[in-house]
Amino acid sequence: MNIKDLKDKNTEELNSLLADLKVKAGELRFKLANRQLKNFKEIKEVKKNIARIKTIIKETKNGTKSK
Repeated sequence: MNIKDLKDKNTEELNSLLADLKVKAGELRFKLANRQLKNFKEIKEVKKNIARIKTIIKETKNGTKSK
């Protein structure tokens, strides 16, 4: 996910995307526990995307902008 794309979305879209990513992270953790997960990097990527979305939501809430 590109940060520029995320910044173009409104808060409702970001919240729905965040919820979807949280569900996906749970599914990946479950697959990891059952040794069904082939691509371990996917967990790291989903976590980073969740952090990016949370950061953008917080920036819009506080009215601050990052570079």
